[in-house]
Amino acid sequence: MKIGAPKEVFEGENRVAMTPDSALQLQKLGYDCAIESGAGAAAGFSDAAYKEAGVEVLKTAAALYKAADVVAKVRPPNETEAKRLTEGQLLISFFWPAQNEAQMKQLAEKGASVIAMDMVPRISRAQKMDALSSMANIAGYRAVIEAGNNFGRFFTGQITAAGKVPPAKVLIVGAGVAGLAAIGTSTSLGAITYAFDVRPEVAEQVESMGAQFVYLDFKEEQQDGAASGGYASVSSPEFREAQLAKFRELAPEMDIVITTALIPNREAPELWTEDMVKAMKPGSVIVDLAAEKGGNCKMTVMDDKIVTDNGVTIIGYTDFPSRMAAQSSTLYATNIRHMMTDLTPDKDGKVNHNMEDDVIRGATVAHAGAVTFPPPPPKVAAIAAAKPKEKVKELTSEQKRAAELAAFKAQTKNQVTLLVVGAALLLAVGLVAPASFMQHFIVFVLAVFVGFQVIWNVSHSLHTPLMAITNAISSIIILGALMQIGSGSFLVIVLAALSVFMAGINIFGGFLVTRRMLAMFQKS
Repeated sequence: MKIGAPKEVFEGENRVAMTPDSALQLQKLGYDCAIESGAGAAAGFSDAAYKEAGVEVLKTAAALYKAADVVAKVRPPNETEAKRLTEGQLLISFFWPAQNEAQMKQLAEKGASVIAMDMVPRISRAQKMDALSSMANIAGYRAVIEAGNNFGRFFTGQITAAGKVPPAKVLIVGAGVAGLAAIGTSTSLGAITYAFDVRPEVAEQVESMGAQFVYLDFKEEQQDGAASGGYASVSSPEFREAQLAKFRELAPEMDIVITTALIPNREAPELWTEDMVKAMKPGSVIVDLAAEKGGNCKMTVMDDKIVTDNGVTIIGYTDFPSRMAAQSSTLYATNIRHMMTDLTPDKDGKVNHNMEDDVIRGATVAHAGAVTFPPPPPKVAAIAAAKPKEKVKELTSEQKRAAELAAFKAQTKNQVTLLVVGAALLLAVGLVAPASFMQHFIVFVLAVFVGFQVIWNVSHSLHTPLMAITNAISSIIILGALMQIGSGSFLVIVLAALSVFMAGINIFGGFLVTRRMLAMFQKS
């Protein structure tokens, strides 16, 4: 069978569904590859590069549709492209079936099969085919770059002879794939980054990337991401009001706001209102990644950049992945290649459209003359349910001092009690034991006490190395054995020799084990 990738006809679309590298991998699965001439030029892939990879370059789109058994695209087909698909052909592309119902029925009636890359279920096994995440990752990164391009200052703070430059403050609304990519880029550029999401389980992810999670003084049970394919669920009106109040509080402080909040098959929720835009400082930037679905800021103009009366730049571009066409095409072509790997389990160059497979079934919207959208829910949950951790309330300075004083008093009381009880026991033993015994016994008791205090106050992560070295040090007992080895009694000599042998193993073994364990923590 032959896989073909036509040139994208959507205006401004620079991506391509097949790269020379992905073609080499598809050929290993047994497929022949073809591409329309010039299809990869906007992404930086020449026809010569495809020919070198063994790809057949066809002059026209009509010739490609006629020759290919599998057609791989980025954008959904237009009317002309849909007419070119024939019975038995397989189309793999972004399709948006909920908004493209008429064309979905048309292709099903023609007998063509359609796999929508935007419908790949978000389960662990399908991550390698998740084109939505691949493109969202690029969009999040590019959003920060576009914001920086329109922002009049550094992201990071600087102190120079010419003066002090404060760091930029960036707020990212929505901590999904695009949001996390934006957080990573923003923090790496040195900005003070804040992030908000309605899902409390993402707070740890946000903080682990160096950003500050914005908490609300409002508790609402959120539906777990597993039930909604990894997306946020719709919030209650009360939660929304608390959320908007928090944003109004933050708006005057923020230099850059990047909104990424979007729920599939819904209009983008309004999160950044007109009064918040007016409250922002002149020169601030808003990048609205939800512009294609109406925008999280209703002042956003789709596919355009505007400047408000108070000097705030609002960017509503919808082609962020296309603005990094080489990278986007590479990732998307890899997603397609992984999908073809699942469709070709025998690596014989023939598509096995197994509708019992969760991933293939979930992504298929038309097959065998029938519409198969919407798919049944996947048998495996998208995300393991996570119980949000309650945020530990910070103590005031007075509360901290009171807690430290209480801990000191409790520790002092325990130590005094231990010393009094120990002294009483020593006195009781001294009343009946000979003086020679008491001299050694007191040394033994003090050694046990000091050893206990040392070991008890050591961090758990250091227990094993410390125990190894204390074993080595405690083997000073070998000195006693050496002193007795010259005794006139044969039994004493044998026992002393055994003591030297076993203590020697303890000494050398303890230091050897300690050295090996400490070496595990060294970089070189």
